[in-house]
Amino acid sequence: MGRRGRMLSTWLPAPERLIAIGDIHGDLSKARAALRVAQVLDANDHWIGGKTVVVQVGDLLDRGGEELKVIYLLEKLKLEAQSAGGDVHVLNGNHEIMNMEGDFRYVTPAGLNDFRNWAHWFTLGNLLKDKCGGLTKTPDLFHSIPVSYPEGLRARIAALRPGGPISSRFLANHRTVLVVGSSVFVHGGLLPAHMDYGLEHINQEVRDWILGKNGWRGPSYLHGANAIVWLRKYSDVKESRCDCELLNEAIASIPGAQRMVVGHTIQHRRGINSICNDTVIRVDVGLSKGCGDGEPQVLEIMNDRELRVLSAHSPLQFINAGNTTKNGIAIKDKDKIGLQSLLPDNPQQYV
Repeated sequence: MGRRGRMLSTWLPAPERLIAIGDIHGDLSKARAALRVAQVLDANDHWIGGKTVVVQVGDLLDRGGEELKVIYLLEKLKLEAQSAGGDVHVLNGNHEIMNMEGDFRYVTPAGLNDFRNWAHWFTLGNLLKDKCGGLTKTPDLFHSIPVSYPEGLRARIAALRPGGPISSRFLANHRTVLVVGSSVFVHGGLLPAHMDYGLEHINQEVRDWILGKNGWRGPSYLHGANAIVWLRKYSDVKESRCDCELLNEAIASIPGAQRMVVGHTIQHRRGINSICNDTVIRVDVGLSKGCGDGEPQVLEIMNDRELRVLSAHSPLQFINAGNTTKNGIAIKDKDKIGLQSLLPDNPQQYV
């Protein structure tokens, strides 16, 4: 159940307009830039997307120093979007899992300082609550964390460990897999074995773990090269190294699915692109200044079938434009207007 008592469904109907955003990695300015490219965020950080649905495919944490600000921005937008008939969904990526398990290899000094500041105000807030009659005494934020650890490290562990304030308040409400219409969103990728286990079972099991119900370490399918959040079998920049046969088997096992949208692997110099006859769309453009400083790009899916890439500085680009594929993605030449007219008549499969 979500915070408002609604089920966190794994399956959602297709909206008229669907936006996918890749890995953000603690870069607030780039997060804003991507949301503005998607035309859902105004200059004052308010939702203007109407009934648009946004899916961010995970990895808000690490490599940047504004992770909490990014989390809070997306949460605020979610509430505003829901009031307008839209929504914002965030997935958990491998860096969220790593941080909840205490793996801080990719944390920056600015990131530690941000959590140290958060812990100061969170602790002060708890002290004030404790002075109010009738309220349950708040637990010690740093319970069982050695005092010998640096402040920023103690704060990050306290906030993000299973059952911690940030993990419980935000990350527990982020799915691991989400199916919207005919598009399957996941950070790394799905294998047929994951389908056999059950997508809803995966989402619920991960959520229970994040809430602190099942120990410190997450489920086995979150670890290793074949993990849902680590898989790269469909993400190599060279299509010849991707297992399209395995991808098609995974897609075929999900009722109504036509494509998988993944992040995790930076698409160096390509930007958002598709392979395997458009059955997988890779949306990690290395957006954050901490891992590439890539140009803001987002994937737009209209009416569950028309896919195009929106970019801050490049012409409008269609995926497999001008051709009808088995996935029903079709943009006819006569429909080209404005910047679309700059596209070649027979574009390559890659965008």
